[in-house]
Amino acid sequence: MTDVAIDVHEELAEAKIGPMHKSLGVLITLITLFDGYDTFNPAYVIHYVAQPWGLQPGQAGFLVSSGLIGFLFGAVGHGAIADRLGRRGTLLAGLWVINVFTVATAIFADSFWSFCSLRFLTGLGLGVLLPLGTTFINELAPRRVSNTFSLWGVTLGWSLGGMLAGVAGVFLTPIYGWQALYYVGALSIPLTIVAHKILPESPKFLASRGRWHELKALLGKLRPERAETYASAKFIAPGETKAQSGIARLLGGRYRRQSLTLWLTAFMSLFAIFGLTGWIPTVMMHRGETFAASFGFGALMQATSFFGGLTLAFLADRKLANAPLYLASWWFVGGVAVITLVFVNQHSPNLAIVAVAGFCIIGAQHVLNNFTAGTYDTSIRASGVGMMLGLGRVGAILGPFVAGLLQQTVYGSNAVFWAIGCAAATAAVAIGSLLKSIGPAQDRSTVMV
Repeated sequence: MTDVAIDVHEELAEAKIGPMHKSLGVLITLITLFDGYDTFNPAYVIHYVAQPWGLQPGQAGFLVSSGLIGFLFGAVGHGAIADRLGRRGTLLAGLWVINVFTVATAIFADSFWSFCSLRFLTGLGLGVLLPLGTTFINELAPRRVSNTFSLWGVTLGWSLGGMLAGVAGVFLTPIYGWQALYYVGALSIPLTIVAHKILPESPKFLASRGRWHELKALLGKLRPERAETYASAKFIAPGETKAQSGIARLLGGRYRRQSLTLWLTAFMSLFAIFGLTGWIPTVMMHRGETFAASFGFGALMQATSFFGGLTLAFLADRKLANAPLYLASWWFVGGVAVITLVFVNQHSPNLAIVAVAGFCIIGAQHVLNNFTAGTYDTSIRASGVGMMLGLGRVGAILGPFVAGLLQQTVYGSNAVFWAIGCAAATAAVAIGSLLKSIGPAQDRSTVMV
């Protein structure tokens, strides 16, 4: 009998979207929904606690940023764990951290410091969900629809979560107080129980660790038409280098330029996103918008961000080599839109401009997540995505804080719009520098049949 080599990487890349793909995509969508919801709901807390807790604008900005500081540690720290121990267990652990401290925030947060402390601890779990959800979907997605599948499997949930935070902020907090936001967030607990039952390990991680029996079963569900072939296969483990730490490899010769550029891009992008989304309800009320309309701006940005990301993902999937150019265009247009708010303050134009900002700035970040995952090999992918989002979260932390300080020092929102617009433009320049200088990951896993 002649042995035939089957490349697991190609098996996954050339697969059709089947029922197993769809069910896992829905599960990750629901997981990232709670990530997006929990990430953005502090923006709707500021209105209720600023006066009772005697907060200055800079402190109010830190109220939003405190969870992002935890996210930074969670995102940077989880990558090495997920690359060594697996995606599944790390993701489930992150979910339980969020569950516990979301409930604790609703019950025990009664001051500025208690709220910020609990938000920091919640952020440790949040720092796991989005990066690892992106990694998991990237390692599962067929090549021809990689970015689009990631948008449906990760970004849709995150955007819906941000919208849900806005809806809960408008309709529940006036009746039940800001704590209602966190009681709604506790609905992630039954989802976590479901995830324990149905979430498998990532197929590429299984291949990289030589866990062939589990890989056979999972591949048979992903590509049932080839299940019989997999059942009789003899697997050979791929050889992978693990001598260097994740950070050392990310800054090694092969990855150095792309890693540094992606970190700068994410820093500027998330500075702009969280500076804007963290303050948009409050700023719009100061500009004369009603309470409901002001809170609705945040939900509008999340809604348009999904469609912006989906459009960009479609373009990137059609011609991967031009992805940096498309990303740069999105951030540049979004930055110009935000700066336009300096010169315009009427309800309809405000709505249109904020919609464009969400479509472009947040939409581009959605695609950057999967773009980053696709540039690293399996053995370092979780570390690569985690470091990008973790260091990007430094920008996310500074965005709301700097926006608050600017309002405190210059007594107006125009400086905020200039800062956010320029940050988005800088992200455009940074990612544009990678045009035609970056390619997909080269790792392969093989089996013998």
